Amino acid sequence: MTRYWIGVACKEHVQKGVQEGFAQVCHGKPGPLNRMKEGDLIIYYSPTLKFGGKEPYRAFTAIGKVQAGESYTFVMSVDFVPWRRDVNFFKAQDALIEPLLDKLSFIKDKKRWGFPFRQGFLKISQADFWLIATEMGVFNE
Repeated sequence: MTRYWIGVACKEHVQKGVQEGFAQVCHGKPGPLNRMKEGDLIIYYSPTLKFGGKEPYRAFTAIGKVQAGESYTFVMSVDFVPWRRDVNFFKAQDALIEPLLDKLSFIKDKKRWGFPFRQGFLKISQADFWLIATEMGVFNE
């Protein structure tokens, strides 16, 4: 059974993952990635453009399908060896979150809508996934 996820990362980091075909969440922790199974679908939400930056972006920035295989480590530097998972990303356009806030069921408090994203990784409903995917121009044909 397909499950639907949201990963949270700055747009700059999401773009690197899309280009190289991997998902990395929660500062490289393995737990969230190990919850995903082959065939699951993931959408990235980017609150900012750059890591540590203050310039807000607030958009869904990538969408893809989890591939076969397990999570694995990748040496980015001597001090940072994060976990990754292979993902096949689809061609998509960024979709601002504000127009969707009243329609997304996982946003319980519309005044504090950013709260669920603080987890860095969350499971969402199929309906929420398809709503976002449609806004991103995926699966519309």
